[in-house]
Amino acid sequence: MFELIFFGTSSSAPSAHRGLSSHMILHRQYRFLLDCGEGTQRQILRSGLGFKRLNKVLLTHGHLDHILGLGGLVSTLSRWESLEQLDIYGGRSTLSRVNNLLFKVVFPGARPPLDINLVKLEPGVILEDDKFTLSAFPVSHRGSGNFGFVFQEKEHRPFLAEKADALGVPFGPERGRLVQGETVVLADGRSIHPEEVLGDGIPGTKYVHIGDIGRIDDNIRAVCQDADALVIESTYIEDEKEMARQFGHMTAAGAARLARDANIKSLILTHLSRRYYERDIRHEARAIFPDTAVARDFDHFQITRDGAVRLKKKD
Repeated sequence: MFELIFFGTSSSAPSAHRGLSSHMILHRQYRFLLDCGEGTQRQILRSGLGFKRLNKVLLTHGHLDHILGLGGLVSTLSRWESLEQLDIYGGRSTLSRVNNLLFKVVFPGARPPLDINLVKLEPGVILEDDKFTLSAFPVSHRGSGNFGFVFQEKEHRPFLAEKADALGVPFGPERGRLVQGETVVLADGRSIHPEEVLGDGIPGTKYVHIGDIGRIDDNIRAVCQDADALVIESTYIEDEKEMARQFGHMTAAGAARLARDANIKSLILTHLSRRYYERDIRHEARAIFPDTAVARDFDHFQITRDGAVRLKKKD
């Protein structure tokens, strides 16, 4: 399961009700900040999540509406929080811009109080543990070094307690070792193999996040195939698809066609232009892909194998 909180859902410039692109992804002990538009640190505080364990930032690209909030956020983290290291992932051109922002503006001529690690993205797995993988993949937008991200839980095989009982496997570390894929030897000398007590593999939850993107091709469809949830921009509507193409952006209809063709369970649209009403985006997308939500600032989604569910906000 993944949790997703939107801090900013506007494109290019903030509106009275929408901040600039920023999102938090929660998974077990991990907290990932994905993009960091202007005003992000205040949105984090307003959300109630705070800065605890916020040590990984993923950047889709280097345009200012996706990175300008890093200056204030990193300044706050370095002076008021107990973080020792901050890892910022981005393409080469994105990190060049971030480097200038942080080391020529925020910390000019001084060593930051925390260790800032700029990690250049390449396509493929960028983080992995025994439960999930985080991968990056290239997308087409204006300029170079644009990336999307796949959060993928690993397949797991359920432990079949009734089979273990029938084989006389005692409660305790033996069962844990079998779950880990190890063969165990019982007190009577019998060897019990994992396949004897584990069920068929169950795929883990798959969540795909795409920031700004101007073109959908077979590679993008393959990455998104069978995802449980997709977050993607919808800056324009189809009536202005030529303008969308010119500026390297996606229409609501284009995002919906991707969700339909890639067999995605739930589609969440963000990065809305102030030129449209939210209902314009929602109506266009749902005509093609009914399970579409249009995100608002502070929306909180839970993503499982059943798709994405928007959680009710606390009063």
